[in-house]
Amino acid sequence: MHELSVTQSLLDLSMRHAQEARARRVTGLNLVVGALSSFVDDSILFYWEIISRGTLCEGSQLKFHRIPAELVCLNCGKSYRLDGELMPCPDCQSGEVKVTSGDDFRLDSIDIEP
Repeated sequence: MHELSVTQSLLDLSMRHAQEARARRVTGLNLVVGALSSFVDDSILFYWEIISRGTLCEGSQLKFHRIPAELVCLNCGKSYRLDGELMPCPDCQSGEVKVTSGDDFRLDSIDIEP
């Protein structure tokens, strides 16, 4: 259900920037979604279609750009990319790791029709 509040925030942000730019309509939103993000694309799309009706954003396309998860081992300093599930450091097998990328969910840019 947290997708609804996030989708509402996307709409609010998009509307504010579109109005500031005096856009006739918003044609697309470019979203960055990390591999470790818990957001479900289909849920966001579902809510977007409902809450954007009657706004400058109605009919706009949501484009999801996926980024991989990257971690650094706090034991040996090795940086590595996850190819699937969370795993220990491939060099020293330590489970003490820090996520450095891939837990993102952000609006990268908005496409408008001036």
